[in-house]
Amino acid sequence: MISPVETHSVQLTPAAAAVVRQLLAERNLDESYALRLYIAGRTCSGWQYGMALDNHPTETDLVFECEGVKLLVDDQSIEYLNGATVDFIDDERGKGFLVDNPNSLPACSCESGSCGG
Repeated sequence: MISPVETHSVQLTPAAAAVVRQLLAERNLDESYALRLYIAGRTCSGWQYGMALDNHPTETDLVFECEGVKLLVDDQSIEYLNGATVDFIDDERGKGFLVDNPNSLPACSCESGSCGG
């Protein structure tokens, strides 16, 4: 098992950490599980994020601890997630996790043909 380190690279808000802890408890998952955060792709709207509860870190995963919750980020995704904050919202925008990422690039207009894929 890889030991978590305290970090400021990727942060969870208290609200997001509470939801993760609730999900772990509802599924009867032990402390070996972490929240895996990764870049799932990019669209014209920006980065697409993936999240999963995972207890199989790889040798190239970075393991963080924030608000009492372990986070796993693969070595490629961390380049794009460094400085990001994961929050949980329940308001007029909807209900779910929200990633505030300072590395997000401005959205482009596909109609102009400027998306480079």
